[in-house]
Amino acid sequence: MAGDKQTRSGVIEARETGRLEAFSDGVFAIAITLLILQIDVPLHSAHLLRDLLHKWPSFLAYALSFLVILIMWVNHHTIFRLISRIDRRFLILNGVLLMLITFLNYPTAVLADYLTSSHAGTALVLYNGTFVFVALTFATLWSYAAHDGRLLTPGIDPERITMINRAYRRGPFIYFTAFLMAFVSVPLSLAIDIGLAVYFTVFDL
Repeated sequence: MAGDKQTRSGVIEARETGRLEAFSDGVFAIAITLLILQIDVPLHSAHLLRDLLHKWPSFLAYALSFLVILIMWVNHHTIFRLISRIDRRFLILNGVLLMLITFLNYPTAVLADYLTSSHAGTALVLYNGTFVFVALTFATLWSYAAHDGRLLTPGIDPERITMINRAYRRGPFIYFTAFLMAFVSVPLSLAIDIGLAVYFTVFDL
């Protein structure tokens, strides 16, 4: 389109940011939908209620991961409201973030299967370790876009940018705490995960 512009540095403006957000939305939607497919339906069960109750780890892992992906989508949408142009490096960083988000289905399934076993700690290490990498990638994506206003819309309130910077700096450290706690206490590590999900649900970037 005539309204699209590409600078010598490879920055792509206008319509391309919309294309990237639409593609990302599709990946988020697929990742969040696949979560429920990991919960098996009891077939011809003689004790359906009991069998359903025994699946509480699967429902807990599903609800937690669903909420986390939803929060990530909301935050992704929020930062894209502040971004008016993109470049190749930003595209790659966004792609890495989407890869990690789709990968989250795997540690979710592992956590659901092993939460009540002696391997629960290992499952939580994998689960929270994934969150650490997601948080680091999210922080890197934002930092790259916001550095000297590289990809941001001109005129954004500096206080707004500072607030988001602080939030993304805290994220990896908090999830790393949950990761470390998985080696010590499964209930405490899981409680941190649930607390973070609830906190970030009400926290507005």
